[in-house]
Amino acid sequence: MQSTTTKSWLDFAFNKQLLQAIDAAGYTQPTEVQQKCIPLILGGQEVIGIAQTGTGKTAAYALPLIMKVRYAQGTDPRALVLAPTKELTVQLAQHIRTLAQFTDLRIVPLYGGVGPKTQIETLQKGVDILVATPGRLMELYLAKHVVTKQLKTLVLDEADRMMDMGFMPQLRRIFEIIPPKRQNLLFSATFSDKVERLSQEFLEFPVKIEVTPPATTAKQVAQLVYEVPNLKTKIHFLEHLLSDRAAFARVMVFTRTKEAADQVTHYLERKGLGPVRVIHSNKGQNSRINAMNEFREGQLRVLVSTDVSARGIDVVQVSHVINFDVPVMYDDYVHRIGRTGRAFETGTAITMVTPAEVYHLKKIEDLIRQKLPLKKLPAAVAVAETLADEQQEMAREIDRQRQREDPDYQGAFHERKRK
Repeated sequence: MQSTTTKSWLDFAFNKQLLQAIDAAGYTQPTEVQQKCIPLILGGQEVIGIAQTGTGKTAAYALPLIMKVRYAQGTDPRALVLAPTKELTVQLAQHIRTLAQFTDLRIVPLYGGVGPKTQIETLQKGVDILVATPGRLMELYLAKHVVTKQLKTLVLDEADRMMDMGFMPQLRRIFEIIPPKRQNLLFSATFSDKVERLSQEFLEFPVKIEVTPPATTAKQVAQLVYEVPNLKTKIHFLEHLLSDRAAFARVMVFTRTKEAADQVTHYLERKGLGPVRVIHSNKGQNSRINAMNEFREGQLRVLVSTDVSARGIDVVQVSHVINFDVPVMYDDYVHRIGRTGRAFETGTAITMVTPAEVYHLKKIEDLIRQKLPLKKLPAAVAVAETLADEQQEMAREIDRQRQREDPDYQGAFHERKRK
């Protein structure tokens, strides 16, 4: 197996077109996941790559994929990359095109949320590498617009998210319609039980490459956690943070719900703390892609997002990730904070925690095997009084959490009645 001492792109058997693209993309040296995976994939080995977001795992499979497919040929795809969301599909296709820019390869993304007409017209011109969401791929296959018999390589990217989103039945159908003789690659930020079962189902004698333990947060990201008593104080704290324009230059704010994302965006617009845009599943496909492009190009200062919509955002020099809400899908914490500290840069992740969210924070600490000390709010932040309705809802939520851990626990409301 390849040792981790590979420090130069020249150590790989890449052709001059790939080396030229690597240089043009500004990649100075291979990352750890690239050092370990590229020789195996080039050698035809099936690979499970477990690497947190921001470690260069897309290039770890895309470079050898381009090397294998090499040049445009025929009309049917020879490689298939499956991704869970439209945003990630668009992102991956752009990334692979950048690495294939000095070749004549045709890279085509397929995703739902838009009419299929343009995608069908593009397919008819010929495709070498297909990047697709499972649903749209099956839709166009059944309509006879996608021919799979030439496929030699299958890549599953963000496999953990695919499992979280319930894609297993669709993936099984896809495995049935593509040639059994192929090279399979699976990439994921975490290696949950579901991902392990998936890998056992479709990989044969894979080599598992883990560049960090599962669900480890990036070392270059400073993680700060603040105790915040209620929603209104969260808003005040966010305003306080973003008032420092020099330090908070390019910021992602994560919320748990679409409603909260919209409310936060409107507040920041009203306070003149943008430019700011929001992305979530209620926003149209073009709106989301435009917002991501504006953020990538530096036209936006703040991008507000829910978790699913944020997959596939690969932007360097994100100064801060702010968790306005603590995620209740605990893997999402790793993905969220991985949006900063990318490509050898440093970054800061700030998480706001109400009393009802401390339970979820502890679960995240168990997952990442790391204690995150709670800090007090800066004195300059206006602490609002917790409204009675919010206080009661938080008390109920804490009750539910305690009952989840201890089925015999009767609840504070129950005890109060008994007294």
